[in-house]
Amino acid sequence: MTAHYDALETRAAAAREAELFSRLPDVLRSAMAAPAYAERLGGLDPAAVTARAALARLPVLRKSELAALHRASAPFGGFVATAPGSFARLFTSPGPIFEPEGTQADPWRGARALFAAGFRPGDVVLNTFSYHLTPGGFIFDASARALGCAVIPAGPGNTEQQLELIEAYRPVGYSGTPDFLKILLDAAASTGRDVSSIKRALVSGAAFPPSLQAEIKARGIDAYQAFGTADLGLIAFETEAREGMVVNEDLILEIVRPGTGDPVAPGDVGEIVVTSLDPHHPWIRLALGDLTAALPGTSRCGRTNMRIKGWMGRADQTTKVKGMFVRPEQVAEIGNRHPALGRLRLVVSRQGETDAMTLRVETGAASDALRDEIAASLRAVTRLGGNVELVSPGALPNDGKVIADER
Repeated sequence: MTAHYDALETRAAAAREAELFSRLPDVLRSAMAAPAYAERLGGLDPAAVTARAALARLPVLRKSELAALHRASAPFGGFVATAPGSFARLFTSPGPIFEPEGTQADPWRGARALFAAGFRPGDVVLNTFSYHLTPGGFIFDASARALGCAVIPAGPGNTEQQLELIEAYRPVGYSGTPDFLKILLDAAASTGRDVSSIKRALVSGAAFPPSLQAEIKARGIDAYQAFGTADLGLIAFETEAREGMVVNEDLILEIVRPGTGDPVAPGDVGEIVVTSLDPHHPWIRLALGDLTAALPGTSRCGRTNMRIKGWMGRADQTTKVKGMFVRPEQVAEIGNRHPALGRLRLVVSRQGETDAMTLRVETGAASDALRDEIAASLRAVTRLGGNVELVSPGALPNDGKVIADER
C-alpha cells in the first residue's frame, strides 16, 4: 500500500511551483472571459504572471464581498463565464453565495485529504455533512467516490437511523463535523449500539479542540482535520505527521497581511488567499478571511507542498458555527427585521464540545414575546439556532464589534 496519493505530492517544491505558474496564464485568460474578472483584471497581460511576485500585484477578491456581488449579478457575481447548465450541481450558501460543482472527477479536490487520513478504495464511508442546498455533503461524497469508496449519504441528524445504518453497513470511515461524531458515539454508548467499525475520520467545519481530539482517539477512532470552503473545496489537510496541514495540489496559496494583498514574512500570521487552477471556475486571489501561518521545512510524511498551521482565527468578524459561516451582514439583517432594537452582538462559545451562539440585544422593551421573535429571526437568517439575551440600552460596548468568537 502506497503512502501517498500520487507522485505529485512528493515532487520537488521548485518543480511544483514551476508547473503551477506555467498553467496560471491560461487560467487567467479563462477567468477574464467572465465580465467581473475582465473588469478587475483589465489591462492585465496573463503571460506576465508567472511567479508569486507578479501574482501578488493582482487585486484580491474578498469572500466577504461575494454575497453582495452575487445578489447584484446572479448567479455567480459575473465571475464565471461558463453557463450554469454546464455544471453538474448548483448550490447556495448563506449570503447568498452561489457555488457550482464541476463535472470532472473529484471536483472539490478532496480525495487526497481522505487518503492522507487513511481512507482507501473499497472502504465504506458515513458522510454526515449536509446534502441540502449547500455543497458540504457533496464535497466529501464526490471526494470519497473519486477515491473508490462507497458512501452512505447520511447528512446530519437522524441519530437513531444513523446508528442502524452503521450496524448494517459497518462503515470504516466517518466524514463530518467533530461535534456530530461525538453525538453519534455518545448515543451509541447510551443505547448499546455497535459503532466499532468506524476506525478513522476526516472532520471539518467546526472546532476540534484537544480535549475532543483526545476523547475521539480514546474511543478508537483516528481522526484527521481538513480545511476547506464551499467555494474551493479542500484547501489543506492533516497527515500522519500531525505537523500542521499540507496544502492541496492544484492550488496556489498565499498568506497576506489582513486587509491587503501583500504577502507576509515567512512564518508570520496572515490571511489566506487562494488561486485555483480550474479553468471552468477559477478563483483569482480569493481572500478567505481566515488566518494562518506557514510552517518551515517539509513534512515528515514526505509530502513536499507548503504547510500551514491550520485555522488560527478570522481576519474579519465572520466566523464558522457548526460548519456554517455567520457574517456581520447577517447580524445586521436581524437588526433590520426588528428596527426598534439597539446594538446587537452575537457571542459564539462552546457548551461542552458543541458550538453555541447567544445573540445579545439592546432593548428598552424586553419581553418573552420579543425574545422569541428575535430567536426566530436568528434561525431564519443564519440557519442556526441560538439563545437570545435582552439587555438594557447602552449595555453593549460601543466598539463596532457585532460577532465575538470566544471559543
